[in-house]
Formats: sequence, structure tokens, C-alpha cells
Amino acid sequence: MLTTPENVILQNSICLLGCNIQVRQFTLTKMEKRKEYYGRKLVGFSMEQMYRVVSDVSNYRKFVPFCKRSTVTYESHKRLRAELQIGFPPICESYTSDVQLSKPHLVRAVCTDGRLFNYLETCWKFSPGLQSNPQSCIVDFSIDFEFKSKLHYQLANMFFETLVKQMEGAFMLEAKRRYGRESVPTHKLAYIKS
Repeated sequence: MLTTPENVILQNSICLLGCNIQVRQFTLTKMEKRKEYYGRKLVGFSMEQMYRVVSDVSNYRKFVPFCKRSTVTYESHKRLRAELQIGFPPICESYTSDVQLSKPHLVRAVCTDGRLFNYLETCWKFSPGLQSNPQSCIVDFSIDFEFKSKLHYQLANMFFETLVKQMEGAFMLEAKRRYGRESVPTHKLAYIKS
């Protein structure tokens, strides 16, 4: 791999919780630092129910893994702004999220302050599920991000799939807690990127 001004060189050592951990030197291009996940599922809850769970940002701290604080600082019919704090040892960081709301179809959140992320967008889309079951819907979930910090990137890279699946699963567990048993079992579907 060629070294360019866009590349980031990791070297020397990093101190985590008082421990000196040696890190091998390697190069990351800007595109290699970006992480994406896309998922699509048929779920046994209505569009309205899933929308209510995902748009309930002020309660994320109660059910979203690693969310330590979730405070809505501005709210209107179609938008809200929230201060979120995420933490998983040894990291605890805050950022501002602007959330676009289109009831009951869409919840799209974008990081606006740029302290923790170069880029972060999370998108939940809800569409009708089974024609024979109004208590079902299709949930399209995507997350696309890039950390500013090399350390944050390294930690996220090691646990990315696990973290994203835990986060996605937390919303389903919250829907079950609020609305009871699913009307149909969840089925993973092929994701169609729009």
C-alpha cells in the first residue's frame, strides 16, 4: 500500500487504563477507516410501534447498549437534536445528533459536532410487512461511520459486528418489552440499498 497524505500511521504505544500496550505499525487509508452495516428484517411489530421505539431518543440510555446519556435538547414534529454519550471500556465520549423524523416511516440520525466522528449516519426505515398482518413491518437499518481517533477505530473494528448486532437487537428487545410478543417471528431479508 502506498503512503499518501490521507493515510494514517499508527505507531509507538497507546496507554489504556494505565497499561502500556504495544501497537504494530500499519497504514490505514480513509476508506479503510469507514465502517458500514446494512440489515433488513421482517418483524412482528407494526411500523408505528417500531417507529415509536427508535424515535424515543431520550430513553436510549435505558435500553441501547453502551449509551450512557441521551438528552433531547430540541424537538419539533419532524426533527430533534440530542446530546448522546457512548461508553464501552475504556472509552466514554459525547456527541450531538440531529435526527430527522418522518412518522411512521423514517428515523435518520446524523452526527453534527464532529468531535468523535468524521462521519456518522444511522438510518431506520419502516415499511409495511405482511398484507395479512398489520402488526408486522419491514425494518431497514443502516449505520455508516468513521471515527476521528485511530484508537476508537481500532476498538470499533475489533468488535464492530458484535456491537452493531447488539444495538440492533436492543431495539427489538425494547419493542417486545413495550408491546409484548411479536405477531410473527423475525425473519432476516436481503437488504436492498437505496
